[in-house]
Amino acid sequence: MDGDDTALVDGGLFGPARRVGVLLPLPLAGAYDYIDEGLDLEPGDVVEVPLSGRRVTGLVIGEGEGSVDEAKLRAVFRRLEVPRLPAVVVDFVQWVAAYTITPPGSVLRMALSVPAALRPPEPIIAYARAASPIPDGFRLTPARERVLALLEDGPPRTASDITGELGVTASVIKGLAKAGVLATVSLPADPPIPVPDPDTPRMMALDSEQKAAADALVKKVRDKAFSVTVIDGVTGAGKTEVYFEAAAETLRQGRQVLILVPEIALSAPFLARFEARFGVRPAEWHSDLAPPRRRRTWRAIVEGRVQVLIGARSALFLPFPDLGLIIVDEEHEAAFKQDDGVAYQGRDMAVVRANLGDIPAILVSATPSLETVTNISRGRYGVVSLLARHGGASLPTVVPIDMRRDGPERGRWIAPELVKAMMASLSRGEQAMLFLNRRGYAPLTLCRACGHRLECPNCSAWLVEHRLTQRLQCHHCGYLSGRPSECRECAAVDSFVPSGPGVERLAEEVYNRFPDARVQIASSDTLAGPSAAAEFSRAVRAGEIDIIIGTQVVAKGHHFPLLTTVGVVDADLGLAGGDLRAAERTYQLLHQVAGRAGREDKKGTVYLQTHQPENPVMRALVEWDRDGFLAEEARAREAAEMPPFGRLVALVVSARDAAPADAAARLLARAAPRFSDVQVLGPAPAPLSLLRGRHRRRLLLKAGRSVNVQKVVRDWLKGLKLPSAARVSIDVDPYGFM
Repeated sequence: MDGDDTALVDGGLFGPARRVGVLLPLPLAGAYDYIDEGLDLEPGDVVEVPLSGRRVTGLVIGEGEGSVDEAKLRAVFRRLEVPRLPAVVVDFVQWVAAYTITPPGSVLRMALSVPAALRPPEPIIAYARAASPIPDGFRLTPARERVLALLEDGPPRTASDITGELGVTASVIKGLAKAGVLATVSLPADPPIPVPDPDTPRMMALDSEQKAAADALVKKVRDKAFSVTVIDGVTGAGKTEVYFEAAAETLRQGRQVLILVPEIALSAPFLARFEARFGVRPAEWHSDLAPPRRRRTWRAIVEGRVQVLIGARSALFLPFPDLGLIIVDEEHEAAFKQDDGVAYQGRDMAVVRANLGDIPAILVSATPSLETVTNISRGRYGVVSLLARHGGASLPTVVPIDMRRDGPERGRWIAPELVKAMMASLSRGEQAMLFLNRRGYAPLTLCRACGHRLECPNCSAWLVEHRLTQRLQCHHCGYLSGRPSECRECAAVDSFVPSGPGVERLAEEVYNRFPDARVQIASSDTLAGPSAAAEFSRAVRAGEIDIIIGTQVVAKGHHFPLLTTVGVVDADLGLAGGDLRAAERTYQLLHQVAGRAGREDKKGTVYLQTHQPENPVMRALVEWDRDGFLAEEARAREAAEMPPFGRLVALVVSARDAAPADAAARLLARAAPRFSDVQVLGPAPAPLSLLRGRHRRRLLLKAGRSVNVQKVVRDWLKGLKLPSAARVSIDVDPYGFM
């Protein structure tokens, strides 16, 4: 043991040795035992321990198990200078690991995702004018005089601030400090976190319906107990303003608030609304944060200096010491489901986190998921309803365009009826939006001579053409290439042509049809990060854009007062593929798209270009019959004993070569459990049978609601000797089937 390291915390005084269980952020089966020599470690302490000749960070989760002889145990090096993680965080990590059938260390890695934040930040050295007089004989050059003049009455400044402002060299500052003319000052490394004011006057008063809903949520916060309440409100009903009242009450109690959003593109308008309500912006947590900001935010959270945070699903694993409320906005969104690594559903785990912490949770949506609707009907969740748009705005009219009869002319993608509606909107000074959930220029590029299709070498997927970047790209693994000049199958030269439209190709038609219009493509390719999304939202609201051409990033969360005409170019796009939730997802997405139109005093109209106007999804959209659609969807799922009326677990076997993947899949199939209420389907090639260079085979366990599927799967895999080249990933409650 390194005694010097331990002395950093305890002065080298060791108490009686005792075992502690330390969970490491590695894919290991469980915690390892270590010796606590005088550190007085408690669950939640972050420590440094030896492992295979190196130092690793871990989390104390309790007493050691005692299964290893004490003589073989190593001692904890030291406790890191970070506040103890709350017990609820330790419990949450272990709960998620057990539910998802994942090594707990893999879940812990998400909670300790910023190693730099586990150590106190180094203070910032600044310079101020010293109180002592200038020493005799010290020569004041013009550069030195400029520095002294700058610091005479101003605050301390860093060397980089001084050199940047005055253009002097660092040696000038060092010379002044060495002579005692400047004094060094230590400044805090992290700036203070702005404090939201729950009593900031509202910009807009709540109407009676909103007030009743807000009062019900405030009562849940005051009860200080676990509950789940769904805000079920039509698009434009002011759901955000309602749950802000619950957040304000939580802040008055001195507790923290976590608001989860499915996509960071949604945060731009939200941040502005939050600032208008509370006077400052909330802290943020998402993948686009720069490393220094991630470190500052994580550290501020564990120290209790962040009162409100808006984040993506991973924010659930942040170490809030006094979390009082969790809000899940757009709870129905599939983006809350993580498929890679630890496969978990962010909405469901938010409810678990609230339950473990004995705090309320609020789920928000205009199109609640069938799982949420079922939990309401079973009495597990409460609900407050907002049935009318705020300010008297009415829901838009939805018009189906039968593409079998009234489709566009050859080589065009926008139907004549939709073109006329767009022209009328623009002539009135209003805005139009075309929705197509396909990035890039074309989803497929093929040889006109032999029909060969350009595919990704790493995935069984077509390459998508992006003309803005002059590249072909795989949207699954990120592979990039240029367009080949010659077909490798038939050697035809310059024979490749795009097939089908993406938003870039749709924009090409819009430019031709509306040459004077100001057009903006809005997709994850063009809105790269929160700042770009914020600028896009500002420009639309300011009337600087006439026609928006967007993917799902524009489907929700935006309030565009001038937008009156919305056209869905391929409304049938999400219905194909046999996905369990295909109809539900399509309805939710198009309902949200339709909800962008006519949100203020101008009436909105939505046009659905469809080859299946008789489809139940299209009928429900035209009639705004969400409840009827969900009731029919529930009947079909219940008859098939599919979620939420049954349980599913997906097992995906993958390997670099097809042979070990097939061998492992067959071995799993032969050992599959056989119970009356359990069925195993497969193995079969996954729809994406090659993904990121790995061959994939799927098995699907289907069981009744009362079955403990975690135990069934653990028993199934126990003792199986799979080929070393193959690995198995498990997804409890799968949302995707690719």
